[in-house]
Amino acid sequence: MFKLFLNVLTCSALVLAGPAFAAGGSSGGPTPPDLTAGGERPGDAQHDWNLGATGARGWMHSYKMHTLSARQILITKVAKGAPADGRLEVGDVIVGINGKNFESDPRPALGRAITQAETERGDGKLSLRVWRAGQTKTITLKLPVLGSYSATAPFNCKKSERIIDNACATLAKNMQDKGYRPNTIVRSLNALALLASGDDQYAGLIEREADWAANFSSTGMQTWYYGYTMMFLSEYIIATGDTDVMPGLTRQVGKAVEGQSSVGSWGHRFANDEGFLLGYGMMHAPGVPLTTSLVLARKAGAKHPKLDLAIERSTTMIRFYVGKGAIPYGDHNAWIQNHDDNGKNGMAAVLFNLIEDREATEYFSRTSVACYGDERDTGHTGNFLNITWSLPGVAQSGPNATGAWMKEFGGYYYDLARQWDGSFIHQGPAQTRNDSYRNWDTTGATLLALTIPRGNLHMTSPKRRSAPRITSAEARSIIEDGRGWINFDRHRYYDAFDQDELIQKLTSWSAVVRDRAATALGRKAKIDILPKLIEMLDAEEPETRYGVCTAISRLRGDRSAAIPKLMELFDSDDLWTRVKAAQALAGIGEPARVAAPKLLERMASPNLDADPRGMEQRYLAQSLFARRGGLLSRSVEGIDRDALMKAIRVGLKNQDGRARGALASVYQTLSFEEIRPLLPAIRDAIEERPPSGIMFADGIRMAGLDLLSRHHIDEGLDLLIWYAKNQKPHASEKRLPRIMNMLERYGANAQTKIEDLEALAKHFDGGEENYPRRLSQGKAQVVRETIEKIKQSKDKPALISIQNVN
Repeated sequence: MFKLFLNVLTCSALVLAGPAFAAGGSSGGPTPPDLTAGGERPGDAQHDWNLGATGARGWMHSYKMHTLSARQILITKVAKGAPADGRLEVGDVIVGINGKNFESDPRPALGRAITQAETERGDGKLSLRVWRAGQTKTITLKLPVLGSYSATAPFNCKKSERIIDNACATLAKNMQDKGYRPNTIVRSLNALALLASGDDQYAGLIEREADWAANFSSTGMQTWYYGYTMMFLSEYIIATGDTDVMPGLTRQVGKAVEGQSSVGSWGHRFANDEGFLLGYGMMHAPGVPLTTSLVLARKAGAKHPKLDLAIERSTTMIRFYVGKGAIPYGDHNAWIQNHDDNGKNGMAAVLFNLIEDREATEYFSRTSVACYGDERDTGHTGNFLNITWSLPGVAQSGPNATGAWMKEFGGYYYDLARQWDGSFIHQGPAQTRNDSYRNWDTTGATLLALTIPRGNLHMTSPKRRSAPRITSAEARSIIEDGRGWINFDRHRYYDAFDQDELIQKLTSWSAVVRDRAATALGRKAKIDILPKLIEMLDAEEPETRYGVCTAISRLRGDRSAAIPKLMELFDSDDLWTRVKAAQALAGIGEPARVAAPKLLERMASPNLDADPRGMEQRYLAQSLFARRGGLLSRSVEGIDRDALMKAIRVGLKNQDGRARGALASVYQTLSFEEIRPLLPAIRDAIEERPPSGIMFADGIRMAGLDLLSRHHIDEGLDLLIWYAKNQKPHASEKRLPRIMNMLERYGANAQTKIEDLEALAKHFDGGEENYPRRLSQGKAQVVRETIEKIKQSKDKPALISIQNVN
């Protein structure tokens, strides 16, 4: 399945850190201030970086999460007793290394210089070009010699071992401080790190932390915290056999299992008693570690009648993304902008290795290898998770994979984040605003990765690897697959490949490579490549079919010649082939409407045994009905009404709120007489909230209420008032005026509901849980204004009951 090929790099001028991205050049951003010529750091630019074991911190110009155009480092802090103490001063500007000014991004340049200085050959000497008070001179710092990273680091690597020992010693010292109270995630990872070291001298501290974790409880962010406390507790029991903490682990397992949503997911908090998530809904970033912890807890001996079911539901949901991209934020389409999104693929590689799913482990591990540099140095509210789970995911592919990844990115990144006392600190992505993890201690998170070769943790032990070890050549090939993405210039690298190279990349194992190549072809290729692409649709390898379908959807011009072959693909046994074919047909547009009956038939007859969450149906709903690009979004003329109605009824019961929302376009395109038979299903879609995708669930519900009010459906009166009170809190202050406007359409008929509306206004006056009081009071005012309008209404349109639609 995972066919690899070595990319031919034909555009050496596009090396991301090279002259093509010099300060004030093609970055497109503001010219960095020249700090040696009177330029100043912007007042809102608070983010600075630890500068490795020097003991100094420094600010660098950044733009759109990059320091690519920076060429100077402003010293912002120097620790007493550190190698930089007495050598560097606050206000100094590092302008280069080893006798030359910076010619590229100073972050990796300095990181690699530190890595080199710490080798035996470097003798610990770090040579810096420093500007101070109008003069530039060379300052040499003496760093401890730790040795070189091995070709398979952290495996068979003396430097990694020295880093581990130094970091554990500092970590243990810090943990003995009476004021030691870090974030729960940090504390759990730090305890895991000491356990992973295998050093008996830390046994007392580890036992103390196990007692803390066993007694831990939380009423907020439980999913995030319990995922990591359970992870540590489970590993502790497996490693030591100490079951005194089992009651605490069992309690947390119960909370997690009972707090799982009805579709197998978790959010910021646990689900309510009805199995629904609140707030943003499904979030995989806490959900994948929670699932991993439940697998570990089961191994440790924890019991719960629903434990196996909880694991199965979650892993089934996560596994869907194998071969399709990265695990997304929530219940969304696969993420294909980067090879990993916030470290979730790395998390999944560890998870699926634990349950011995070879295919899933292999895929998620390889995407972890391909994610480094600009892809890795990003993340939602910060890159803490993306860095934490990177190397553990990479390691599932073996020592050649870790060595290649460390050489490309991890070595200099870790060396830059490692402080002079041996501990590690969160660096964060290049941005002017603070992130959620600012200054977090990442010692435990980093050691979680570096201690993997020691094999002392069950979840990362190389003795339990289900995926095959890749060769050095394969590792280099996957690294090449990860090149070419930077936040402010996402296309240039792929635009430099010629047409044949891009077509070859359509066959890649990587969904990201396929998508980038398809996008580049869409920008530059002529329509005369279509026959070649149609021929490639007969390929046995599913990855080739996926890539070609994506390319066809992105091409410009008449692509109708591809329609027959794409319709043939829709008979494939492979779900993703059918989905990609449907997306290609939607991309072709009007000429592909001939395929709509086939798509409707499939949408109306989902195979819930093979696809229990109706994922194919979601994608078909988007391809058919999405307002932007859906084949039937603007017109259903010529479409068999029985087939259409059947597909709509079934689609309105899909688990996903966004999939249901796509169907709202039909509410506008059908006449009232045509839509009358659908009214019971439309009402049910308002009353029955989807169990997933709640961020978008209001779309179909609001569309249904709008339809009922436009046609003066009697049941809409009560539904509008009910929904005004029971809608999703987030942004409800924006939806409420629309709901009240819908109510006004009923004219004097709504006067019978004035008492209910007055009760609703009082409800808002009293405030709503987890919602700003001032916004609730604003909603109360909107309701009272609506009451006055209804009282003055004279119009009384005839009402139609859903009971009488036939």
